[in-house]
Amino acid sequence: MVMAGRRFGISQAGSTMVEMAIAMPLLLTLLLGFVDFGYAFYQWNAANKAVQTGARLAQISTPVASGLASEGRTPSDSLDVGNAVPAGTYDYICTANTAGTVSCVCGTGSCIDLTANQTSFDAIYNGSGSRAGMHSFLPTLKKSEVRVQYTASGLGYWTRPNGPVPTITVSITNHPFQFFFLGGLLGFGNITMPSMLSTVTGEDMKSTFP
Repeated sequence: MVMAGRRFGISQAGSTMVEMAIAMPLLLTLLLGFVDFGYAFYQWNAANKAVQTGARLAQISTPVASGLASEGRTPSDSLDVGNAVPAGTYDYICTANTAGTVSCVCGTGSCIDLTANQTSFDAIYNGSGSRAGMHSFLPTLKKSEVRVQYTASGLGYWTRPNGPVPTITVSITNHPFQFFFLGGLLGFGNITMPSMLSTVTGEDMKSTFP
């Protein structure tokens, strides 16, 4: 009886399964965490490419801010004809609501016309023809997360035949990183991605989208 008790006390039968039952959830969580954070890094790179693409499309297309075409055409002082348009003279900021409808507001400086060109905004977001848009690189991107800004850069001059030379900034705001495995296993919520942007100097604005 004593020997049987000793054998029972030192027996390790089944200990491997107990250790596995303890270790497996930890290892599985660690593995899936690597997968999720790898996917988050992919989303970051995709968003970075999206803003670069959006800025380039905005640089060569009809402005989302319709009033931009008239900026720099007529100075308040006729003696300024041929002089540089001062930085900060105008500042158009165009965003979309949750329904995807774009509108523009005036930041610093003054703005001639706050009418927004929905077609141009949609083309920057979706692309046009053979050109990929922002959404092509980041499929989870919503229109309401895209911001297009045209600011007087100090380049160009009053009455320039081809129009103003703005600084164009395209940014993504309030876009969440998405977690699939950790969200289900540990209840992780989506984390808002830090805002990212791409800034370029405007070229001669086209009358139509390329």
